[in-house]
Order: sequence, then C-alpha cells, then structure tokens
Amino acid sequence: MEHKQGESNVNAFIAFLHHLAFIAIMVSLSAEMLLLAEPLSLQSARKIQKLDAAYGLAAGLILVLGLLRVMHFEKGPQYYLHSGPFIAKMTLFIVAGLVSIYPTVVFIKWGKSLKQGVVPDVSTQQRRRLRGIIHLELTLLALVILAAAMMAKGIGYFGA
Repeated sequence: MEHKQGESNVNAFIAFLHHLAFIAIMVSLSAEMLLLAEPLSLQSARKIQKLDAAYGLAAGLILVLGLLRVMHFEKGPQYYLHSGPFIAKMTLFIVAGLVSIYPTVVFIKWGKSLKQGVVPDVSTQQRRRLRGIIHLELTLLALVILAAAMMAKGIGYFGA
C-alpha cells in the first residue's frame, strides 16, 4: 500500500502517541508498586489514586489509537485479524485490564478517607496483594511488548 508523505507523517505520529501511552501505563504501574512498598501516607495514597487515573486514561488512549491504527493506518484489519501475535497482544492487554479492576476499586474506595484527611486503613497483607496484582499487570504488559515485536516482524501471521 502506497502512502502519501502527509499520510506517513500522520501514521508515524499516531504510532508515536500509541507507544507513548503504553510507556505511561508502565510508568504509572511501576510508580504505584513502589509507593505501595512503603507504609501509606496521605500524600502517597493520593499519588497512587492519581497514578491509577493516569493508567486508566493511558489505557483508553491505547485502545482508541490502536483501533485507529488497525482500521485506518498500517496494514489494515485483514492483516491483523490473521496475526497470532496481534490476537495474543489484544488478549494479554484485555487480561491486564481485567486484573487491574481490583486495585482500581480499592484506590477509589480510599477517596472518602482521603477527603477527610485520614490515611486509608490498608493492611500489610492487602498492600502485598495489591503489589502482586500490579506485578502481574506489568508482566502481562511486558508480554504485550513481546507480541508486538513478533507482530511487527510478521511472525505468526497465518493469513492468505
């Protein structure tokens, strides 16, 4: 498929934003995990809430930008729907999103105490559980990167 220069520039910019959003997810989750390694304070709990909101925003951007790339840029939906790594990448991303529900619900529940200026009551066990889940999310997202690299090289393409 031949692209005009303007289309190539837009395509590159959309790809850049897509990758930047992915980096934002990884940084947000890493920062959440580090903050949860220490006892919570008002400041750290508020940061965790903000980081989790940034994670959600970045995940939404990844979905929108990814859909744009599949439907209007790159190789088109027929190619991607016949790519094993693309299907794996989407599955891993969805699983990571589903796994993220529990921490997000916990962080949202902190809102009431934080508004009252009270540090949320989080046991060591719950902090460990949250860190474990975030570690799982990071691992799943690292596998997304592997699948993306395989996809970019045409590995696992089973189309006609």
